[in-house]
Amino acid sequence: MEQGSEENMESSWTLLSGLASGVMVFGGALPYIPQYQDIQRTNNAEGFSTRVCLVLLVANILRIFFWIGKQFELPLLLQSVVMILTMLAMLHLCCSIQSSNRVSSKQHHITDLDLRYFWSWGSFEDYLIFCFAFTLLCAFITFLFLDWVLFVEALGSLAVMFEAMLGMPQLLQNYNNRSTRGMSVKMVLLWTAGDIFKTTYFVINESPTQFVVCGAVQILIDVAILLQVGYYGQDTRIKLG
Repeated sequence: MEQGSEENMESSWTLLSGLASGVMVFGGALPYIPQYQDIQRTNNAEGFSTRVCLVLLVANILRIFFWIGKQFELPLLLQSVVMILTMLAMLHLCCSIQSSNRVSSKQHHITDLDLRYFWSWGSFEDYLIFCFAFTLLCAFITFLFLDWVLFVEALGSLAVMFEAMLGMPQLLQNYNNRSTRGMSVKMVLLWTAGDIFKTTYFVINESPTQFVVCGAVQILIDVAILLQVGYYGQDTRIKLG
């Protein structure tokens, strides 16, 4: 009887562990579904900061190379791949919307090499070029210093530092606009729920310390953005789309 009970408990724990891993892989992309739908519905991307995409693209590309130097849980690696694809999808939508709403024919491109318009380029291809070039640079540097433990740890710290700053571009954009209009509150609520779950997952699975610190910082920024929603409001009502 005791052996059967232990086997059942072990089976249940394996199932829960599998479900948690699945949530880790795909859960990070879920908050962007309501924001994506909101942009499509309103045909306006001004309320969403595309620099959120920049932060997550850089963070997850770095995390993939960190995994090459120090292999951690496979779900976290797969999560990075899913997040990169999600951010590219968000950028593609924003570029399409901005292109259709653009009054001036003047566009800025990555090949202009003008830092004033960094990450404010006119076509989706510019963002793909940046991601490709950044990935090549990371690959070259990583394989050059792969055997240097200090470099690998620094790479991991850099990756999670960028990820911890995920909500900062949105926080600053809301502050500059003195409004949270156009930002999906559902997205931020899902950010918060996901970051709490993620940080708990890191602690339970004894993930590298960098990941735990990253999760804690993200939760604080999420709460700050939610406070902005309450402080600024959205005209006469809070937009839950």
